[in-house]
Amino acid sequence: MIITMRKNTPQAEVDKIISSIEKKGLSVIMIEGTNYNVFGVVGDTSVLDDKYIASSPVVESVQRIAAPYKMANRTFHPTDSIIDVAGIKVGGNENIVVIGGPCSIESKEITFEIAKDVKDAGGIMFRGGAYKPRTSPYAFQGMGTTGIDWMVEARETYGLPIVSELMSVDKLDEFEEHVDLIQVGARNMQNFDLLKALGKATKPVLLKRGLANTIEEWIMSAEYIMAGGNENVILCERGIRTFEKYTRNTLDLSVIPIIKQKSHLPIIIDPSHATGDWRLVESMSLAAIAAGCDGLILEVHNNPESAWSDGAQSLLPEKFKSLIEKGKAIAKVIGRGM
Repeated sequence: MIITMRKNTPQAEVDKIISSIEKKGLSVIMIEGTNYNVFGVVGDTSVLDDKYIASSPVVESVQRIAAPYKMANRTFHPTDSIIDVAGIKVGGNENIVVIGGPCSIESKEITFEIAKDVKDAGGIMFRGGAYKPRTSPYAFQGMGTTGIDWMVEARETYGLPIVSELMSVDKLDEFEEHVDLIQVGARNMQNFDLLKALGKATKPVLLKRGLANTIEEWIMSAEYIMAGGNENVILCERGIRTFEKYTRNTLDLSVIPIIKQKSHLPIIIDPSHATGDWRLVESMSLAAIAAGCDGLILEVHNNPESAWSDGAQSLLPEKFKSLIEKGKAIAKVIGRGM
């Protein structure tokens, strides 16, 4: 960290700031300049609050040299992390994983039908929302525990590990027992109590990027989980909110190479929520594969017109299968399987 102070700062103020830093176990190196005094702070600067230091009237600027995240940082972990989800490897140079299923679990019959369709098409994990965060309090909120139970039965029948979204800490024990990959939704990306609880969990976590969060904020949320002891985190880009109205969100495909540069964690892309339109899902999926993603999570429904939520962005099973076949060809070009 570099702290730049004004040239005419009283020595007492300089000593005050240096003392506060050194009390945290860090060392300070001073470089005297013509117009400014510059301090180099050496050590684990994650214990320092940039904004607090910068708020001092004698401080001109504060600049971090290293990223504030450590455990998720590729600098300290140069090899790709490979996350094990019920025997399926995600990340590194492993096969690109495809997760499919309905936005919401609606009935046992439909759950089993779609799980079979996902399996037959080549999907290797089954997703479904049993607890649903909805913008309107009057919208369908999910089947809850019953929905989880139906997914567990589908897993036993078709051998697909299940992915579902955890909404609150009080349901963590249920998810630990039954769900293979615990999803944290965009709205909960900075629910720090939930992230801390997941840091003590044993199951891997799929962490979605928030609607209006920077890449650094997203990685820092992963850091919360990892700092708690659970290093099995998979990042998921699902589009960010911009001024554009033609799509539900704006899919930021540039995060794939950026994440690969900054972090060792795997990254999965969710083009269903990003675009909000099934007609755009295939092209965005193929682009994501070409850009180097480690997996896709896609919404699939055998009757989208009657889906209880997000039917407009859900693929019919035959479209899902076609996407996977095309995706395999793209994956082969970049030296990956699918």
